[in-house]
Amino acid sequence: MSTVVIRTEGLGKRYHRGSLQQSTLLRDHLSRMLKSPLSILLRPKDETFWALKDVSLEVREGEILGIIGRNGAGKTTLLKILSRIIRPTTGWAEIHGRVGSLLEVGTGFHPELTGRENIFLNGAILGMKNTEIARKFDEIVAFAEVERFIDTPVKHYSSGMYVRLAFAVAAHLEPEILLVDEVLAVGDAQFQKKCLGRMGAVAREGRTILLVSHNMGAINRLCSKCLWIEGGGVKAHEIASAVVTSYLSEGVEAAAERHWDGKDAPGGDGVCLRSARICQPTGRTCAAIDIQNAFDIEVEVEVETDAMEELGIGIQIVAADGQVVYHSTSLYSGHERVHSGLQRATCTLPAYTLNAGVYSLTVSADRPQRELVFLHENAVNWSVEATCPTMGRYTAEAWKGVLGPGLGKWSTTSAAAETKSWD
Repeated sequence: MSTVVIRTEGLGKRYHRGSLQQSTLLRDHLSRMLKSPLSILLRPKDETFWALKDVSLEVREGEILGIIGRNGAGKTTLLKILSRIIRPTTGWAEIHGRVGSLLEVGTGFHPELTGRENIFLNGAILGMKNTEIARKFDEIVAFAEVERFIDTPVKHYSSGMYVRLAFAVAAHLEPEILLVDEVLAVGDAQFQKKCLGRMGAVAREGRTILLVSHNMGAINRLCSKCLWIEGGGVKAHEIASAVVTSYLSEGVEAAAERHWDGKDAPGGDGVCLRSARICQPTGRTCAAIDIQNAFDIEVEVEVETDAMEELGIGIQIVAADGQVVYHSTSLYSGHERVHSGLQRATCTLPAYTLNAGVYSLTVSADRPQRELVFLHENAVNWSVEATCPTMGRYTAEAWKGVLGPGLGKWSTTSAAAETKSWD
């Protein structure tokens, strides 16, 4: 079993706000009182708050721990304590190994220096030796894609070029423990994919990584376990996929059926949405669908006048992380033109279509040539549960992907029995 390289016990950080942030020297108090006598009486009451409270955890060598939570939950505070930037108010932390921190990409860059000079400067700040920086220089420049401007002062760089170069330097550190705070959000979409690839390469090298991110896809892809911090405390610490699902589904009402009346109904161009629901083939509305059962998505729209052409009812099934996992429309089902009045469209999905998780439905109406009439997100919400006996000892978290594990049909034959002829 791998050794524990990070251990914390009862870790907490308390901050003061209000009067204690001011100077406590007598001369400063007298000066403020003479300038404004009422300031002493009207000064804000001192308050304290816990940015982090009673956090205990163990991280083993080679483990990739994702840290998630809302803004202000205490994620960055935890990394700053582990990086020895700030001291904890309570508890203690024990770290074994060389630590590299990517808490603020670009810290230490000087605008008057060139990209080449800033690579050596920033690398030294991050703890890299001069020979190590020189050895990795070409790789850093190629990763940042700034070869043509490497001898240009970075004050002339675009914001995208700046953060690419800053991340490239930080990403080529070789510590035993790497603390990363939301650096996967830098640059454009293509560079973010490159960042994910680099983090994956670092992970495969067996280094321990603590990754703070709001990118749930990255957390699921890179991390084996996940720590969910809320209000400064630990709310969950287990398998990454389970924590991410709970985090994304928190606060989502499992409303498998909704109705809209009057002016509140979504719609446009003489068409409005009246209802949407998730139901079993028997017709019973159900907010939790067993993975081994088929289910129907039923949508009702009201058309004010006879349609002069076909009208399609579209659906999108959206996973908890915002990924569209299925998209279909009735336009291509061979149905006849939709007439005025209340119209019902039903889409039946077979068993094992979706993996276990929480999903929402986006409903749309469109005409041929993809002319959108309306689109309404989060129409209904439901969950898929993996309770079928055929899954045996495996939990829902063990099955990766958005499709059900039993969707494909398998067959096996003896390859040795096949006769092959060659020309």
